[in-house]
Amino acid sequence: MAWNDKGGGPWGSPPGGGEPRRPPSNDRGGPSPNKGPNDFEAMLRQIQDWLGHVPGMGGGLGVLAIVAVVLVVWLATGIYTVSPSEEAVVQRFGAIDRTESQGWHYRLPAPIEKVTTVNITRQNQTEIGSLVSREASGPGTMLTGDSNILDVDFIVVWRISDPVKYLFHVAEPEDVLQRAAESAMREVIGQSDVKLALNEARGQIATSAAEILQSTLDRYDSGISLVETKESPGIRLQSVNPPASVIDSFNDVSAARVELEQQRNQAEAYSNKIVPEARGDAQKIIQDANAYKDATVAKSTGEAQQFISVLDAYKLSRDVTARRLYIETMEAILQHAHKIVIDPNADKNGVVPYLPLPALKGSAAEKGQ
Repeated sequence: MAWNDKGGGPWGSPPGGGEPRRPPSNDRGGPSPNKGPNDFEAMLRQIQDWLGHVPGMGGGLGVLAIVAVVLVVWLATGIYTVSPSEEAVVQRFGAIDRTESQGWHYRLPAPIEKVTTVNITRQNQTEIGSLVSREASGPGTMLTGDSNILDVDFIVVWRISDPVKYLFHVAEPEDVLQRAAESAMREVIGQSDVKLALNEARGQIATSAAEILQSTLDRYDSGISLVETKESPGIRLQSVNPPASVIDSFNDVSAARVELEQQRNQAEAYSNKIVPEARGDAQKIIQDANAYKDATVAKSTGEAQQFISVLDAYKLSRDVTARRLYIETMEAILQHAHKIVIDPNADKNGVVPYLPLPALKGSAAEKGQ
């Protein structure tokens, strides 16, 4: 290599010694655009002279060897691997050219092609609410449909379903995911009653919010999919509570509502008990009245028919009918009276003229039993 007479590097040293003088460069560290062809040719000649001092690399053969080695190393940088859980996106001069799955692959070395690998199987989690913010009005503070305030903490479980969309369709995809998840949860909580949100409707809230979030992400072409399992639709509610500043008042209101519900249940239970009883009593009274009515009408009808039959018989035979009526009437009157029968000839036979018919009748009835 041709060194100058004063020693130093191949570019020479300034007069009086000091550091070797370097070629001028631009602001980006590359060769200056002001260098002329003569300077470049001089540089090549100096490199060629330096290679001439290296054994076995004299003249143009050395330059070609170095260029070949550099070219081989440069081309070798295009070899890369993709793991089973990843997918690679290859860009050529910035434009998307192709995607590659697991295995060994080759790309044109930089700056021609660039490879970006994305994990498509990993389940990522984004926490929203007081889990990441302790502010009084943080992202988890939401207004319910009945104008109550709740602190909602939840986790979004997601994965990358389309690497191209994830990398290039949306700027800051994770930030978009967080904001879309907040919006979806606020929409669902804003349509829910605070009592339901705190108790039995939590599963439905998570499901509805996940559906809205996935629809939003698909509309944005974000390349993100929620991970659905049997336990979770992609959103897991961690806690739903009133803000700490009003939790005491909220508990008082909740206790009053519970007491109101208990009183209402007791009243409904009493109503369910007393109303059927009252209806049963009313139905019994109605049935008794109908039975009495039917019996009275039937009795009256029978008596009327009997009277008509007696009247008809009387018209046919007045004396017989009159005597019969007399006998029946006396029988009805005397059957409940205490009677004493005296034989008009009893005193002639020396027998006491007394016959205790009621006592005899009672004795006969007792014997019959």
